[in-house]
Amino acid sequence: MEGLRKEEGKLWRVLEFYSGIGGMRYSLMMAGVDAEVVEAFDINDVANDVYEHNFGHRPHQGNIQTLSAIDLDRYKADVWLLSPPCQPYTRQGLQKGSGDARASSFLKILELIPQSSRPPLMLFVENVVGFETSDTHEKMIAMLRENHFDTQEFILSPLQFGVPYSRPRYFCLAKQKHLSFQNVEFNNELLRTPDPLLGYDKIMNTGKIVEAHEYLDKLLETCRPIKEFLELETSSSKVISDSGVMPSNVSEVSKDSEEGSNQYVVPSSLVERWGSAMDIVFPESRRCCCFTKSYFRYVKGTGSLLATVPGKMKDKTSSLLELRLRYFSPREVANLHSFPADFQFPQDVSLRQSYALLGNSLSVGVVAPLLRYLFTHHST
Repeated sequence: MEGLRKEEGKLWRVLEFYSGIGGMRYSLMMAGVDAEVVEAFDINDVANDVYEHNFGHRPHQGNIQTLSAIDLDRYKADVWLLSPPCQPYTRQGLQKGSGDARASSFLKILELIPQSSRPPLMLFVENVVGFETSDTHEKMIAMLRENHFDTQEFILSPLQFGVPYSRPRYFCLAKQKHLSFQNVEFNNELLRTPDPLLGYDKIMNTGKIVEAHEYLDKLLETCRPIKEFLELETSSSKVISDSGVMPSNVSEVSKDSEEGSNQYVVPSSLVERWGSAMDIVFPESRRCCCFTKSYFRYVKGTGSLLATVPGKMKDKTSSLLELRLRYFSPREVANLHSFPADFQFPQDVSLRQSYALLGNSLSVGVVAPLLRYLFTHHST
């Protein structure tokens, strides 16, 4: 078995497509892989601002479809990491698959593999659940098979890694056949368990069990509480937790502690109108819903809202207004995505832009162990 090092004194050379705010690069760092990102590519100007702010390098900005095999050969890259647009495959979308214009750049990149004089040794693809049943997936697998790649596919959620965040995503790990996977028995399989990443050579949980209520209940027992991912602790929750008495009005709450969190308070008009459709969680909860790029713009179906009172007060409130709901802050959403503590948004990036960029990003806590597994191989 060979570990995460390419050769003594040499780094894996990586290309990062659809780089966004750097989730894939952070995952590579967390995985402990001896690698260097030789170039990143993204068309979004604001995402590139955030990437440059955190990594000191601005991704190549432009349409990925304009890249040629000759362009990519110049980078002498060993690995391609890709997180292409998910809109063609989402349940809320039209599900046009490869017929959607937003899928064309990804298909163009796949077409460059056989044209390249230096095709990648490994690929990693992330997308939404639903991609695995699309015609784009069918074309991707066919292209990889034709070019002598083995694949192992996963559908995994942060919940399976102890993070109280329900965000299931599809992942494809591909490597040329001479770089054998650590567990070859899972080649050409779609798994819904992280067992191979944890060193198991047998599947402990089948896909059906993963979806079962008893499996979910067991997962939630292993997840850390949401309060460990929060940065804002309102004084109202402090008062309640200390005395067990809910403040009768906002004036009883310290103004100093509210100044930083007032912008996240859910307006009462929205609570009254959409309260029944909101996903409400408490600091003690061990699960919250996926945050989409529309979080903070809309309250229905875009992510969980946080009750700033302890869960023990849930049955003692007569209305949702008494739960003092607020949005998770961008830093808290980043925490649930397992982004490192030193990740920051530039000051000129707006709150809505921050949420949108995070909604389009990925879970570092899931991708890192997948990359660690991808880069660990047997040479044959």
